Amino acid sequence: MTLKFTILGCGSSMGVPTATNNWGNCNPNEKKNTRTRCSAIISSKKSNTLIDTSPDLRLQLLDNKIQNIKRVIYTHMHADQTHGINDLRPFFLKNKKKIDVYADKITAKYLKRTFNYCFNGGKGYPPIAKIKMLKKNMMFKSNENLNIKTIPVPHGRIMCMSFVFNKKLAYASDLHDIYKKDLKYFKKLKFLVIDCLRYSKHPAHLNFDDCIKLIKYLKPKRAILTNLHADIDYNYIKKYLPKNVSPGYDGMSFLI
Repeated sequence: MTLKFTILGCGSSMGVPTATNNWGNCNPNEKKNTRTRCSAIISSKKSNTLIDTSPDLRLQLLDNKIQNIKRVIYTHMHADQTHGINDLRPFFLKNKKKIDVYADKITAKYLKRTFNYCFNGGKGYPPIAKIKMLKKNMMFKSNENLNIKTIPVPHGRIMCMSFVFNKKLAYASDLHDIYKKDLKYFKKLKFLVIDCLRYSKHPAHLNFDDCIKLIKYLKPKRAILTNLHADIDYNYIKKYLPKNVSPGYDGMSFLI
């Protein structure tokens, strides 16, 4: 079954422009420089698997005409990946069914503590979601035939979950490295969506040089850069990328 992958948001933690209308080095006249916070979705004809609930989720779903969400898988606990969770509520109200939310132990604990009402309800509001633990390998056969391999990658002082879908596409939005023992899972894939925060070094993210070096080692058929800070202008960086690499943009989609 053909699945569609859509980058809902490819911006760094403050988005581009930031709330103070700071565009950094980005040309505000280029639409692809307008970036919401990182989130993505995998769609079949009857089911959608959402990756992270960014603070910009409502607008992302509206812009991409997403009518339903079957489940959510979380990469990690940071605010730019989790704080849009309340926007799952309309889907609960529409379908009268709790949405399955998959997370690692640390992220699950954070979600339960910070958004307790989403899981336990309160003050007249019913719970809208149900926490489930991410597993190393997960298969969802109904209407989609989606296989997900979960691979922890270092992201500063925490672990972030990266995902490989159907052995064709890897999504690694937040990382500064990949453990040597896990490199084999990322090699020679059809698609690699990967963190490329900025040009200068960062303790929790890949910078441009390290990202390109890793892409050349992994040899994907096509690589797409995400988590792009305001330092990175879409058209400028495009000039310096290998032929099989392109900067991501909000709404970018492809079949896997």
